[in-house]
Amino acid sequence: MTLAPEGVRTMFDRIAPVYDAMNRVMTLGLDVRWRRLAAAAVVQPGDRVLDAACGTGDLAIADLKRGAGKVTGLDFSPRMLERARRKDERIEWIEGDMLALPFADGTFDAATVGFGVRNVADLEAASRELRRVLRPGGRVAILEITKPRGVLKPFFSLWFDRVVPLLGKVLPGGAAYTYLPASVKRFPGAEALATLMRDCGFGDARFRLFGGTIVALHTGVAE
Repeated sequence: MTLAPEGVRTMFDRIAPVYDAMNRVMTLGLDVRWRRLAAAAVVQPGDRVLDAACGTGDLAIADLKRGAGKVTGLDFSPRMLERARRKDERIEWIEGDMLALPFADGTFDAATVGFGVRNVADLEAASRELRRVLRPGGRVAILEITKPRGVLKPFFSLWFDRVVPLLGKVLPGGAAYTYLPASVKRFPGAEALATLMRDCGFGDARFRLFGGTIVALHTGVAE
């Protein structure tokens, strides 16, 4: 199942009211810790930080708590941004597209993306945009669901292919819970994403796996 960008925007607008609750349910609350780790991996005190595809703002807030001097959260879903604005007014919330970031070259010291790059129409273009708006030596952290591996792979396949779509039958935006497992299957594996980051100008690209290998935290440094 592939959605056009406008379809993805509409879908996230629809699920905005239940987005935070679904994240907690699907990850057993571990997504909160994963966001803290993503922020800790790249944010330094006083940094100018971009949280792209910010959704309802939880990772942007984690960046701020880490000591960032200024945090900008960007998303293309107006309903998601409405909820983000209610959480923290100290953050600058902007409606925009990751494929055409509305910032000058080298604007930021660090950038984070939490569960957002999987939804862009052109992953390479989005990665190059992140590199463009970072200063040389700036750091990026990408937190994303990845293809599971190892002994837990059958369990995750059952969870994503059967259980998660069933949730859509009782919650708003049911299409999102069919789209989720499909988007994970077509998304590059962890090693492939690290390679793409290197090709797009990020040195020292590496990743860590969490949640029994279902989530990857990629980091890199703008060259």
